[in-house]
Amino acid sequence: MTDSTAPAAMPTDSPLRTLLTGAQMLFVAFGALVLVPLLTGLDPNVALFTAGVGTLIFHGVTRVSVPVFLASSFAFIAPIQGSVANFGIPATLGGLMAAGLVYVVISQFVRLKGTAWLHRLLPPVVVGPVIMVIGLALAPVAVDMATGETSDNIGYGAAIFLSMVSLLVTLVLAVFGRGLIRLIPIMGGIVTGYALALVMGVVDFTPVQASAWLSLPSFTAPSFHWAAILFMIPVAIAPAVEHIGDMVAIGSVTRRNYLEKPGLHRTLLGDGLATTAAAIFGGPPNTTYSEVTGAVTLTRAFNPRIMVVAACIAILLAFVGKLGALLQTIPGPVMGGIMTLLFGSIAVIGMNTLVRAGKPLTAPRNLVVVSLVLVFGIGGMQFGNGQFTLQGVSLAALVGIVLNWVLPGAEEEDTPQA
Repeated sequence: MTDSTAPAAMPTDSPLRTLLTGAQMLFVAFGALVLVPLLTGLDPNVALFTAGVGTLIFHGVTRVSVPVFLASSFAFIAPIQGSVANFGIPATLGGLMAAGLVYVVISQFVRLKGTAWLHRLLPPVVVGPVIMVIGLALAPVAVDMATGETSDNIGYGAAIFLSMVSLLVTLVLAVFGRGLIRLIPIMGGIVTGYALALVMGVVDFTPVQASAWLSLPSFTAPSFHWAAILFMIPVAIAPAVEHIGDMVAIGSVTRRNYLEKPGLHRTLLGDGLATTAAAIFGGPPNTTYSEVTGAVTLTRAFNPRIMVVAACIAILLAFVGKLGALLQTIPGPVMGGIMTLLFGSIAVIGMNTLVRAGKPLTAPRNLVVVSLVLVFGIGGMQFGNGQFTLQGVSLAALVGIVLNWVLPGAEEEDTPQA
């Protein structure tokens, strides 16, 4: 296909239409955008700010040519939680800056060498189980929040009711919703659970009353510690590979080949710089949002300038102090109920990556790689102590890469056994 197939579907004449469509794109992304900081202890207003800034950086690098919006990445939830517990928020942000620079390095290799080396280094047998680890490692956190273990003022009975109703609404909207409703299941579940929590009287509005209408987000400067950097760098691998799929997906919608123009090296570079910029201000890493891709598919709003408008609105909302305070009053069980579905769906994405590869998982080589990645990543294996500790997703990714590199290929795996 040539680029001439898409422009007819790009309504750009009306500034009002562009403004309203941009606001709608932000609305679609909003629930997932603020979920990451709420789960990791970061400030949701900062996340709004860095999502807007990151999106603007991306479009600056790609010359406003790809209709995508960048915001908080789910892939980093577990690593951020683990890093914050071990090293604190500033050191975690330093690690996230380094992870963003990994994208930048990969983008330059892609520019010079193409993508074949990336697929050899990170085949589905490595990427699939690593994505599964990202989701499954969080399962206990989701259950603890859903059952009220992390809430001081909500007992088990009230917590399980709130979490299961929030979960039910989310999955109903995801499965049975139509049109725009199907694109906002997370927001639907949060709103319903929050309304129930208000009726039950378990929402504390003290932070909202104490906050100003307009205020600077709580920016946090990063600090740099080798342990936090080594912990976080490997986590960037799976989202970097997933980025290629995102570009193919949005390209199939708009009928443009974004891997060629503006080029995968530019989109990766934009994503990496957006993540690094987010960490500088104290926000979570950025990634392209599939929810927004779905909204683009539904609305046929192919004009990338719409995403620039959405980014500007996000930056403006970041300075509304009461908005961030209100988001922080959402009860833990409401978030926990939604997390049980969200983290499970991340694991399913990893399984789907393996299934689509079409390789026999019981073949000795694949069995070894997948098994060790899963057990090391989920079971709590760690190498080293003190400043140089590898565990969780970071360890799982490195184990997968090394095993895939050193184990010999087995051509007989493709031959059916008698």
